[in-house]
Amino acid sequence: MSATPVVLLHGWAMTPAIWRPLQAELARDCSVFAPALPGHHDAPAAAGATLTEWTDALSAALPDRATVVGWSLGAMLALDLAARHPHKVSSLVLIAANAKFVAADDWAHGLPAATVAAFQSGYATAPEATLRRFLALQTLGDPARRTLLPLLEAARQPHPGASPIPALADGLRILAESDLRPQLAAVTQPVTLVHGAGDALMPVAAAHWLADALPDAHLSVFDDCGHVPFLTRNKGSAELIRSRAGV
Repeated sequence: MSATPVVLLHGWAMTPAIWRPLQAELARDCSVFAPALPGHHDAPAAAGATLTEWTDALSAALPDRATVVGWSLGAMLALDLAARHPHKVSSLVLIAANAKFVAADDWAHGLPAATVAAFQSGYATAPEATLRRFLALQTLGDPARRTLLPLLEAARQPHPGASPIPALADGLRILAESDLRPQLAAVTQPVTLVHGAGDALMPVAAAHWLADALPDAHLSVFDDCGHVPFLTRNKGSAELIRSRAGV
């Protein structure tokens, strides 16, 4: 079994259950930790609604010198963890990653600001319907989308009642406001980027940009794949993680 622990950080509105198929692939030769993000599942909320506060809340409970695997929002947290808590991270595997979720005049590789704002306002007024739309977007670009959506539904954060969950509203705010581009030079750990060519939430162009911008990065792109390659390309994703963890 690898002496390097593997940490799995899930995405917005999900729970650690999303990692079960990947954990099954990794379990025979890796020690795997899959914490819930702040305010998700059974985890306490962070001190505030910023990326750094969420990263700080996660950091204390994580093993040192881990291979940190982050998906979507979890990938942004993993990048911040590597830059500001480098003793926690020996290497990174970033799945469906972006340095900035929202497009801007100087950033073409994100979702339009109006689309993200609509998700935020929609979640505030109709959280369940908005969450379902967000899950459906994650299946676009993948031929297995009909079988993928039930897997996402089964692993998502339960949503009792008609009121938004504060941590999920905070998570959308973090996605909307975070810009990790200034921190990338501080991420000196080796990085493997894993991306689906058809990702509708995190354009593959963002992964190519990250591969060029990070000091030590390699990009693997799965064709005919969307936002969740570790489910539809489970074995291939596990092999990339094993390789980065030194297994």
